[in-house]
Amino acid sequence: MPNLLIDADDTLWENNVYFERALTDFISFLRHKQLSPVEVRDVINDVERENVKLHGYGLKSFTRALITSFERLSAEPITDAIHTTITGFAQRVARHPIEIMPGVSATLDYLSARHPLYLITKGDGAEQRRKIELSGIADYFAAVEVLPEKSEETYRVLLDLKNFKPGETWMIGNSPKSDINPSLAAGLNAVFIPHDNTWVLEHEELAAPAANQILLRLRRFAELREHF
Repeated sequence: MPNLLIDADDTLWENNVYFERALTDFISFLRHKQLSPVEVRDVINDVERENVKLHGYGLKSFTRALITSFERLSAEPITDAIHTTITGFAQRVARHPIEIMPGVSATLDYLSARHPLYLITKGDGAEQRRKIELSGIADYFAAVEVLPEKSEETYRVLLDLKNFKPGETWMIGNSPKSDINPSLAAGLNAVFIPHDNTWVLEHEELAAPAANQILLRLRRFAELREHF
């Protein structure tokens, strides 16, 4: 019986769209006189890449990135009022209710009766577990793992800890960089379910599966019922 490892953010529930809205508001607030919004976003992307290496993922890291981006882009110093405004963009993301994707609950109900399901996410532990608790779908999963990063090594460690056979284990998610490519490198099969608002730092060309592996490409989470 295959083990199904399932990503959370932008696979089970909406996530990055709220960060995108916060970034749009931040860029509008910045009103840079020389750079276009696209050029400002490129600077923010670079800051976020730096920040992830130092501080990991999540709202705290995102808030740091906004503050650093303001310092890098603005000739104006950060006052208490500006700091409050910038942190407010991130706080709105934190306050947004969890929005489960269409068809997810019914599909998890179907799959959990047939396969062991494991929720595999990455980021700040407390933040991710709070979202999982608020989602109302935690009971479908045999276990939840919140990882600091998703890499080939972390998937191999997870296989060892759970005593899973790679060929009998599938990783399901929306991110080529975190869900698909490293899990294929670790010998798993994978299911790619793209999302229109996948974070730009998660973009990568999909790797080709090995001869003994399977990579499925689906349009919607509900289509998993046709394969498992």
